[in-house]
Amino acid sequence: MLCRDGAGNHAGTTCNLDLEPFAMSFRTLFASILAATSFVAVTASADAPAPVRQVRQAARIEQGVATGELTRGETAKLAAQQAHVQVAKVKARADGVVTARERARLDRMQDKNSRTIYRLKHNGRSR
Repeated sequence: MLCRDGAGNHAGTTCNLDLEPFAMSFRTLFASILAATSFVAVTASADAPAPVRQVRQAARIEQGVATGELTRGETAKLAAQQAHVQVAKVKARADGVVTARERARLDRMQDKNSRTIYRLKHNGRSR
């Protein structure tokens, strides 16, 4: 990749890309999702079950990162899936009632995430 000077022209030198900010952004993304999941667990109403399953899945992802079983890309994908479930939960609770259909959809999403976590942790790729 060639660097561009201030005018947008190629300077003719090769850029040294520092990828550390991207690694930090993945860590920050994962930490924020874990924090949001924990926050929802604390603030869940009495009639809604605590998101124990989502917390456990986040712990499985974190363990996979710690042992090197998950690559950065896999971790980002799993974090995005967890965030998607969290958004779906918030939308389901928006009207004050989580219907049986909404609960079944959330359960299917969690089932899919669980299978994805297992598959990515056991696919032979490592950091």
